[in-house]
Amino acid sequence: MKRHAIRPRPDWQRIVEEQGVIYPLTRYPDDSLRPYWDESAYYSFTLPEVEALEEVVEELHAMCLGAAAHIVEHDRFADLGITDPRLAALIAESWRRRAELPSIYGRFDLHYDGTGPAKMLEYNADTPTSLVEAASAQWFWMEDRFPHADQWNSLHERLVAAWKRQSGLLPPGPVHFAHSDGDELGEDLMTVAYLRETAEQAGLETEALSVEQIGWDRLSGRFVDDRLRFIRSCFKLYPWEWLATDRFGPYVQDTLDNGGGTGTTCWIEPAWKMLLSNKALLAILWELHPGHPNLLPSHLDGPRELAVSRGYVAKPLLGREGAGVTIHEPGAPPVLRDEPCCYQELAPLPDFDGNRVVLGAWVVEDEAAGLGIRESAGLITDEYARFLPHVIL
Repeated sequence: MKRHAIRPRPDWQRIVEEQGVIYPLTRYPDDSLRPYWDESAYYSFTLPEVEALEEVVEELHAMCLGAAAHIVEHDRFADLGITDPRLAALIAESWRRRAELPSIYGRFDLHYDGTGPAKMLEYNADTPTSLVEAASAQWFWMEDRFPHADQWNSLHERLVAAWKRQSGLLPPGPVHFAHSDGDELGEDLMTVAYLRETAEQAGLETEALSVEQIGWDRLSGRFVDDRLRFIRSCFKLYPWEWLATDRFGPYVQDTLDNGGGTGTTCWIEPAWKMLLSNKALLAILWELHPGHPNLLPSHLDGPRELAVSRGYVAKPLLGREGAGVTIHEPGAPPVLRDEPCCYQELAPLPDFDGNRVVLGAWVVEDEAAGLGIRESAGLITDEYARFLPHVIL
């Protein structure tokens, strides 16, 4: 794994915007605009590196499924902050019927520097973004700059194949694709639009709308779209913890299609993905696989030995883009947060030429499918991180 400086393509911003990355710049607190899509550098990997990472990702995914089974079997929903008995029962039923429910994709965030084993930082298996740039824009960048190279990137083909394979699990009618109007940058909008495109290429009928346009028909007791048609299946880039607890949350629970014809609306990703997108998963994985080379020690009741040994990171159980994450160096007095957190061993992100790097390894269905790389100036990968392309040389 190496970082290389390179001159950006002329008119790069227009190029990536036409490819769906309509958010190529980030506005900083000083009101300056700086590249989010950053092709002033790229990363290279060897084929054996990528093959080894693929094996790690698929092993971690299998371990996460095992942890989900453990949570359901031993009724550990409270460890995830899920205290509503009815919601816990619906998640458990979703897990038991998972073979009947469509589930498409997820993204691991990994610590990796090319010299030691990759370490799992977290798993966003419900609403991962940075998909358009990983699946599309960086592939076209490679074809422009390194036409004879390769890339860890079979995302598009695997997504289309996943929709085809799982089409039989979908109820009749169009699949609705929903994003939130609260997305000001357009990242959620374009992620959903791209996934909708892969579904259409798989032969599915689709419709687009925002979450805010979803209506409730009191007479029929069903969700409807902006044209008053029943929503029988819906891919939503909207976290389950919001979907289940918003004002319309009780209706979601009342009408949830968990397989077996038990409800009227099938949501994608399914409810059981709440088990994998919760940071408590990290501690349960460590409990089930202590000392595993691809895991970092993690606890739910406090930092324990981490406060003295390596330091730790406190992560809220639910959160994205580094929100609420705090870093605690070794030897500092341990701090217990008021909100439920996962306390994970501090593993400072690898430093490449002053840039802190995290690998985003994609999973489609149960297989490793591609890589996206983000850089940040500090130890927390936040909303100011940059996306850089990669190649296999």
